[in-house]
Amino acid sequence: MADVLKGDAMNGIIKAICIAEVAGAPMREVQMVEAVAGVGLAGDRYAKAEGSFNRGRLGKNQVTLMNTIFFEGTEFAFTDSRRNLFVEGTELMWLIGRDFQIGTARFRGVKYCDPCQRPSKLSGKTRSFKEAFLDRGGLRADVLESGTIRVGDVLIPPPKGY
Repeated sequence: MADVLKGDAMNGIIKAICIAEVAGAPMREVQMVEAVAGVGLAGDRYAKAEGSFNRGRLGKNQVTLMNTIFFEGTEFAFTDSRRNLFVEGTELMWLIGRDFQIGTARFRGVKYCDPCQRPSKLSGKTRSFKEAFLDRGGLRADVLESGTIRVGDVLIPPPKGY
């Protein structure tokens, strides 16, 4: 895990980026993606208001992040989760209501992303995603400033101030 510090907050590292062009399509890992302000990740279904939880509502549920540590001991791969950005080394829930940077893009943490059954149904897994990730569903975030995100980029949170 990266021990990269800026100020007094622990930075995270982007370990994977996943997108799906249409709702229900398999997620695919990419090495880089453009984050578009007020929209989401270019090429992802949510950036076209075609996601399962934002149909017709562009700008809703723009980006989802999950901590990689939560996948340890589960049968789920990152692509099974239907989330976008996978981070190692930072506490994502602390980012709710706060601005942070990944690559050249800026984000604001919006709210906790409840785990649901859709990942289990689409991946064909018998184990319940909702149960496997209870209280660990990830973070929903909005894109404040457009920019490029790459695997290996640093997530820079604001200083904690204590």
